[in-house]
Amino acid sequence: MTAPLRSARADLEDLCARGMTWNTAMRRAFPDATAGRPAAVLVLFGELDDIPARAHGAVSADLDVLLLRRAATLGSHPGQIAFPGGRVEESDDDIVAAALREAREETGVDPAGIEPLGTLEPLPVPVSNHLVTPVPAWWTRPSEVAAVDHAESVDVFRVPVADLLDPAHRGATEHRFGGALYRSPAFEVEGRVIWGFTAIVLSGMFSELGWSVDWDDRRIIVP
Repeated sequence: MTAPLRSARADLEDLCARGMTWNTAMRRAFPDATAGRPAAVLVLFGELDDIPARAHGAVSADLDVLLLRRAATLGSHPGQIAFPGGRVEESDDDIVAAALREAREETGVDPAGIEPLGTLEPLPVPVSNHLVTPVPAWWTRPSEVAAVDHAESVDVFRVPVADLLDPAHRGATEHRFGGALYRSPAFEVEGRVIWGFTAIVLSGMFSELGWSVDWDDRRIIVP
């Protein structure tokens, strides 16, 4: 493992230790959304193998994050790119266990090769009435991944973080909820648009970690 990757891992550990507050318009508009059903997502970072990163910036070109595309037939967030994750079940020992279970069920990832680094403050998702806890983790021993159940997800892939940080790939989406217009971060990489909850978490983490570079938030990306 290279020094830049060790630094990224240390950055993530420090972030989990000190915590962060999600400063989003959606959160300010729904201060009572903490009554949502508990859910967890796995924000899994690791080292790319044979997938080249074309952009370079604040992090090593080898740093990546695992994402999936939800099935278009789902009733909640259909077709969106997301982190592996889902609702916390009674059988789960805790939030971290829920994130690992959901990731294994959705992508086939081996939890034995994953080191959870902690949790971040839960973020309300009023559209689906969930209170979602991001669980940052490090992929110590990468395993093969693929869409396990096509009724839930249709694609699983790894995205270079450097490509996400490239200002040419960043912008914002506009959408209406509850009669109000909201603007939130978005990414567009290789024809894939990452927006909504996933983009909010990535953008917030990148900013808090000090990885972000200046980008034009006036640029509108259409999902």
